[in-house]
Amino acid sequence: MKITEILMAEHAVFHNLFDHLERNVLRLKTLAELKTMAAALEALLRAHANTEDELFFAPLEHCLEQIGQSETFHEEHEEIDQSLLDVQKAKQVGVARQRLTQAVLACREHFDKEERVMFPLAERTLKSDTLQALGAAWTKRREAALK
Repeated sequence: MKITEILMAEHAVFHNLFDHLERNVLRLKTLAELKTMAAALEALLRAHANTEDELFFAPLEHCLEQIGQSETFHEEHEEIDQSLLDVQKAKQVGVARQRLTQAVLACREHFDKEERVMFPLAERTLKSDTLQALGAAWTKRREAALK
């Protein structure tokens, strides 16, 4: 399986999580609930982002620089990370709720850009064998993580 297919499948799972968070964020009444949801999202995003950075963006970094998007993608990751960190630092439910909502929105926008720009760019730029090899590397990482 190609890395682009794997990452698209992960994105589908994330979109379901984003939908769930958006539907339920107003129902969360305590800081603890909001912080728990943010921590879960952060942990899942961290694993996904590490995989993307090492197996997907690294081979495309030169392309990102040429189209002027390298800094943008990294800044978007930092914005999401900061929003989730702000949830953990929040002392008021309203602030935590707002920052969690901002994080989800930033995630949606970032994922959309990856799906519209990065995945097609990878398909055009990298050879099918390379995409398959990166997919195999992803599989090895996941198998190692499960042991």
